[in-house]
Amino acid sequence: MISVDPLNFEGPKTYKDKLAQDQAATGLKDAAVTGEGQLDNKKIIIAVTDSRFIMGSMGSVVGEKITRAIEAATKNKLPIIIVSGSGGGARMYEGMYSLMQMAKTSAALSYHHKAGLVFISVLTNPTMAGVMASFAGLGDVIIAEPKALIGFTGPRVIEQTIRQKLPPGFQRSEFLLEHGLIDMVVHRRSLKSTLSQLLDYLG
Repeated sequence: MISVDPLNFEGPKTYKDKLAQDQAATGLKDAAVTGEGQLDNKKIIIAVTDSRFIMGSMGSVVGEKITRAIEAATKNKLPIIIVSGSGGGARMYEGMYSLMQMAKTSAALSYHHKAGLVFISVLTNPTMAGVMASFAGLGDVIIAEPKALIGFTGPRVIEQTIRQKLPPGFQRSEFLLEHGLIDMVVHRRSLKSTLSQLLDYLG
């Protein structure tokens, strides 16, 4: 699947130019890679967003691929792991087509949850905006990497809006763990073993 340009978006660069540039730079067709695999002999479905491709933002292709991955996990009664690296949230170049993906991915996860199946959400630096406000924030277990920036809008914008100084570490993984938004902070080198243990516990 390859993104189209439904709005004929123009700016300093057109949307088509941005897509072509990042496709050439990354070798990807869009910002999400999905598939089926095994983690320590446990079958899983996995989806990963790549921040090198328009900041890992979610347009119609990313939303569709992640939704299909969730639906495949539900159909085959498998756990799903989604690794999010999105500093761009929902992709403005696609307008409402992009925003619709928030509801679509969340609805698919609702069916997955009702089937009694496991979803582990892994948040990398940064995971922001529409991605965090949809599928990334819905894990049965939410894991973040150390010091990852996580939230809806950035701290600078929040400070300018409320005209107050934010507390130290605001919107970083450790702050969010302390305040109950995420469940674990895990370094990438320990991620595989942690995910495997969680799948055993939640199996």
